[in-house]
Amino acid sequence: MIPAGFMAKKVRPAPEWLKAGAALDVYSVSNCLSEAFCDYSGHWKHNGYWLFDSPAAIHEVAQAESVDLSECAVFYYEVHEQQFDERRKIREWFGPLDALETRVAVPEARQLEGYDVVSVSGGNAPECSPLSCNGLASSIPVNRHCLLASLDEAKDLLERDVFVNCEPGPYRVFAVFSCAAT
Repeated sequence: MIPAGFMAKKVRPAPEWLKAGAALDVYSVSNCLSEAFCDYSGHWKHNGYWLFDSPAAIHEVAQAESVDLSECAVFYYEVHEQQFDERRKIREWFGPLDALETRVAVPEARQLEGYDVVSVSGGNAPECSPLSCNGLASSIPVNRHCLLASLDEAKDLLERDVFVNCEPGPYRVFAVFSCAAT
């Protein structure tokens, strides 16, 4: 797994249509249900994974946008080094967007919450999570944060075509960690 960065998110309760499974809230990398703290892209403080290298960079953008982060949770993400192309049925290496510097400060204190599978059809920014955005969590076992239990489980589901026809891929697997907002 590769350090990918941080994001402050407004965690939302799982919608009723996801509660058929175990999900109580949504810690997805995707912004569809638990959105990012603001539209940060115009500040160009994000890294090559379209995340932030540190919580301090998030605070800088939040201050510039007059956003109160007190209602946000800060997450740290690691990404599997190979993405899965569901059309061609292959894994392929990828890295951060070269045009953006990526120097992630790995937090010493972090709590693994689970794994998310995210589409990246544009090749850079995380887009949709079929678990939450497409409701697959109502038919696939997930934890209370709408995440998978292991990297192996995520890879297995991808290879068994569970995510086919959900969102345009390729798909990347992210480890989702909660961490302090320092």
